[in-house]
Amino acid sequence: MREYLFVFVVAGAVTFLTTPMIRALAVRIGALTPVRSRDVHSIPIPRLGGLAMLLGFLAAVVMATRLHHLSQIFESPEIGGIALGATLMALVGAVDDVRELDWLTKLAGQIIAAGTMVGMGVQLLSIPLFGVTVLPTPVLMAMTIAIVIVTINAVNFIDGLDGLAAGIVAIASLAFFLYAYQLSFTYNPPNVFSTATFVTAALLGCCVGFLPHNLNPARLFMGDAGALLLGLLLSAATISMIGNIDPSVQVDQGDSVAMVLPVVLPLAVISIPLLDMTLAIIRRTRRGQRPWQPDAQHLQHRMLQIGHTHRRAVMLLHLWAAIFAFGAVSFAFFNGPGPVIGILVAGLAALLLTTRGLASLRPSDL
Repeated sequence: MREYLFVFVVAGAVTFLTTPMIRALAVRIGALTPVRSRDVHSIPIPRLGGLAMLLGFLAAVVMATRLHHLSQIFESPEIGGIALGATLMALVGAVDDVRELDWLTKLAGQIIAAGTMVGMGVQLLSIPLFGVTVLPTPVLMAMTIAIVIVTINAVNFIDGLDGLAAGIVAIASLAFFLYAYQLSFTYNPPNVFSTATFVTAALLGCCVGFLPHNLNPARLFMGDAGALLLGLLLSAATISMIGNIDPSVQVDQGDSVAMVLPVVLPLAVISIPLLDMTLAIIRRTRRGQRPWQPDAQHLQHRMLQIGHTHRRAVMLLHLWAAIFAFGAVSFAFFNGPGPVIGILVAGLAALLLTTRGLASLRPSDL
């Protein structure tokens, strides 16, 4: 655990310290987010914050090579593939932050970054359904790339309020880390040092290091450089975990939970971004729009529309993300009805807090 704590601190410190320099660079080259109809800020804000998070992640990778136990994960090319894919993805996002790439170019960049990771061993080896299901390699490769693209775009869709995306990814990373770390103790022999746990520890550090600069009122946006990077790293952890963890291994729960949790957990921890992306695609398709055409009806916009302040809307969406993520993880650690009761109580409290905003609206606003 000490080495993971060190990775977290290094990633967070480097991200925090380099963010002001990235902000100065963004201002100098004109990488500013203009005031658009769908935005909530009132003045242009610099972006490119994702480059600082990339530096934080790469610093954690370099540091891990010097650590006694964590260095063993570099025996596989996986970490190199993730670092290369992350660099490609952040650079594509950075170019988009400066020059506004079209959707097809960005999708091509995502496929190339995902393909790079697959080529270096970051891919599903099996599916933890009905025991361990092994599909043909081309199918598993296609599924891997699909997971990367869906996760990247889900995070990108939710990046609409100060601190929202970084906070949700931090929550997801912590939930992933806790589950993967504890599950590793059950291996024979026990080995808590894995690609998934390292990536989530470093990703958590990057998010925590960036948040002080990104909380409302934000001094810097992560931009597509950050949203695409966070999505790729989160997907890499997902792929490493669900593709390599034996679902028959238990933590403290029964067989049925142990079998489905590796599949349910990744969905639960990114449930809010996935929900927002799904609703956006359905909404835009029904209107005859292209799914990638932006609008101002994401979950974060709706929270503002029902009367919540900017900060309260972000906190409530963080709360919902935590309920789904840690609620799913709790099934791995606690027996009996406790997790279900906890989720229901927390969900009811979150629902009451969310709907309080409706009381401040006039009938004409609804």
